[in-house]
Amino acid sequence: MSHSPRSSSPDRRSVLRGTVAASAALALPTLAAAPALALSGRPGAAWGVQTGDVTSSSGLVWVRSDRPARMIVETSATDSFRHTHRWHGPLLGPGTDFTGTTSLRGLPAGEQVHYRVTLADPDDPRRTGEPVYGTFRTAPSKRREGVRFLWSGDIAGQGWGINPDVGGFRAYEEMRRLDPDFFLCSGDTVYADGVIQPSVTLPDGRIWRNITTEEKSKVAQRLADFRGNFRYNLLDENVRRFNAQVPTVVQWDDHEVRNNWYPGQILDDVRYTEKNVDVLAERSMQAFSEYFPISTLPSQGRDGRVHRVVRYGPLLDVFVLDMRSYRNANSPGRQADDTQGILGAEQLAWLKRELSRSRAVWKVIAADMPLGLVVQDGATDFEAVAQGDPGVPLGRELQIAELLRFIKHCRITGTLWLTADVHYTSAQHYAPERAAFKDFAPFWEFVSGPLAAGGFPANALDGTFGPERVFVRAPERANVSPMESPQYFGEVDIDGGSGELTVRLRAEGGTVLFSKVLQPGRVGQ
Repeated sequence: MSHSPRSSSPDRRSVLRGTVAASAALALPTLAAAPALALSGRPGAAWGVQTGDVTSSSGLVWVRSDRPARMIVETSATDSFRHTHRWHGPLLGPGTDFTGTTSLRGLPAGEQVHYRVTLADPDDPRRTGEPVYGTFRTAPSKRREGVRFLWSGDIAGQGWGINPDVGGFRAYEEMRRLDPDFFLCSGDTVYADGVIQPSVTLPDGRIWRNITTEEKSKVAQRLADFRGNFRYNLLDENVRRFNAQVPTVVQWDDHEVRNNWYPGQILDDVRYTEKNVDVLAERSMQAFSEYFPISTLPSQGRDGRVHRVVRYGPLLDVFVLDMRSYRNANSPGRQADDTQGILGAEQLAWLKRELSRSRAVWKVIAADMPLGLVVQDGATDFEAVAQGDPGVPLGRELQIAELLRFIKHCRITGTLWLTADVHYTSAQHYAPERAAFKDFAPFWEFVSGPLAAGGFPANALDGTFGPERVFVRAPERANVSPMESPQYFGEVDIDGGSGELTVRLRAEGGTVLFSKVLQPGRVGQ
């Protein structure tokens, strides 16, 4: 198995033994919904640290305090912190659920950055808590330095939460040991509509035991409920250890709010007293922006959008889509004219513009939903792009056809699609000779997940864009527990010398299920 040349450096190995281990040793955070605002003691950061949207010169550092505090970040080239640069972060208080993000600028490219976060009493800056340590690697500035990252999604879903009997979210520890440059989280980061019961009886009689909280014992409606859902995953030591070592690029999908939601939806669900999904989505977006370090969210003083480009050096640009916030209503999907589609007109224009500007060798389109897999919403409606009609593009397919045509005619090379959502892993190759719509260049779509949720059977394919399922691994029945079926994540390895991109579909336990090598510079392959 090949790796980025930088991934095995001696300095990197020392990190795994040092600063990250210190962060991982934090005590399990309190299960309380809000921090105890004690007047005595020093601020604590038991929820760990995490970084996000790291580029060749910048990155975001996140922390949560147990009381009001000033966030201070120090960075260093070594884990000794002999020479540091200090960054003064925000004041953490109840308005952000005591979370905060500090933006780091002017970082060296292609280097290991060690950091520590200290929380200071806002009334007495000399009173500080114990530092929390982390590390990340900035994107390279030279093509010869390879890039390697992982992706997956679907976390704490279908009632399968943190089970201490099996070691919690074990896939996170396996991913951490692979030491990627970053992790692309493809949505369903939480299941705000998914109740976590104390125990679940499996078909074979075994008992699955969950850690649960007040917020996870019901569907999320209040802002406090959504905050508790995002906080839940951080109860897992594997997640906190992973966050302290691996930067994330995060997107959202439906379960951050509710299954299969769309803007303007009015719920017919007795579990909800708040029926307006737009109200729920606004509350979820606030919590989402508080609990993930994302460069375009309100926590960074931006316009609050999820879609963005994360530029990771000369080899890679990651185009993070939002296929949830701008979509039209779920329907049978047979419209002959559909300008809103699944992306909305403005996001589609943004994506075409940014793809045409990209000079990266590889352009990963991070989609929170698959293109050619038929995902139903009830008996007659459809949730994703495809609607089961293998003919000419209709409904949301029209927007994707417009995008694929644009990519071909502008001769944009090196595009591939990564997604999660369907709770199994597969590889689809799309080609015009098999398709009803033919004005596009061939491309690949790779699916992974779940990372910590139930497994589901494979979805049917829609022939409009000519997908061929080259590989699939999925259970035969719905909602198979992590005790019965492995969790899945994918790996992308871009060689700095040849520019070749290798995709590996992995199963928890160290198994590579499928691999595919793609060559750079081709319009379609």
